Amino acid sequence: MKKVIPVTSPLLPPLEEFIPYLEEIWQSRFLTNGGAMHQALEQELCDYLGVEHLSLFANGTLALITALQALRISGEVITTPYSFVATSHALNWNGLKPVFVDIDPVTLNLNPRKIEAAITPQTTAIMPVHCYGNPCATREIQRIADTYNLKVIYDAAHAFGVKDGGGGSILRHGDLSILSFHATKVFNTFEGGAIICPDEKTKQRIDHLKNFGFLDEVTVLMPGINGKLNEVSAAFGLLQLKHIDKALAQRRQIDQLYRSLLANVPGIRCLQAGKEGCSNHAYFPVLVEEGFPLGRDGLYHHLRQHDVLVRRYFYPLISDFPMYSSLPSATAETLPVARAVSARILCLPIYPGLSRQEVESIVEVISGAGR
Repeated sequence: MKKVIPVTSPLLPPLEEFIPYLEEIWQSRFLTNGGAMHQALEQELCDYLGVEHLSLFANGTLALITALQALRISGEVITTPYSFVATSHALNWNGLKPVFVDIDPVTLNLNPRKIEAAITPQTTAIMPVHCYGNPCATREIQRIADTYNLKVIYDAAHAFGVKDGGGGSILRHGDLSILSFHATKVFNTFEGGAIICPDEKTKQRIDHLKNFGFLDEVTVLMPGINGKLNEVSAAFGLLQLKHIDKALAQRRQIDQLYRSLLANVPGIRCLQAGKEGCSNHAYFPVLVEEGFPLGRDGLYHHLRQHDVLVRRYFYPLISDFPMYSSLPSATAETLPVARAVSARILCLPIYPGLSRQEVESIVEVISGAGR
């Protein structure tokens, strides 16, 4: 049987390293509700990421939903159509109206030059995405937010460990940033997520919201939800942190290898490489140009027939799904760049453990399809 190569694979440290964490949890009999593992992971993540306050969640979607609640966002929120659907679903679940703005053709992030034209009296926030872990134009977005008195919530699901141009964490920008720790991400806790916030008061409100609004055993302050991360997942995160630097280095090497091997393949264009430290190489997207014989979808099926499980991230656009397609901002005319990119994008496998031979094999399949 041929080996099937997925687009991503979770970082899995040796099982024997995980056993002591499980034994400690079993002995403590504390499985959730902010136990020792949870508290330790929050602190270690703050230290590693270079942020002051972080609240762990059961998944990134709950973190997004709660972040909007925490800032009391209402009305309309400007966001990108080029993302995983959870970005807009979090708005929908809060009764908010997404307003889609086109993306930058180089970074594929929300285009700051298109934001101001989309602002209305009902606009209260901007929710950009650091797409593929590549930083948004945070300075320009913040200038617009300050001018119009808007909140900024970054969907930073892909951006674990990413630095900004000044060498600090990209997560320090905006009013809140949200991480996903899903198994497909650079850093994972099986399922999980986090909100990075600027001060202790905001973290306290978020911590109440993710635990039903409880202050203590008999006092409920607000209508919260159950968004807590359990102790086993937190323990896995603590173990992951011990291996994350090696994993990031491996991703960088694979990224460089792809770029060198694909450089002379007609019709395949790698996206612009991020500056050192400003990308975690969470994904390896390429654009299949019009001149490529099979086209994007043809290459997608060709690779899958060769057991390479590539993905079309992100296709279709969020704005094409039925719950959003009727919005005025979802029309094809307003989103030409996002639509063109969505029709040509293909994410190739990249993860720790992907061998040089496998990368070379993937590129050979692509090259063969283009002849």
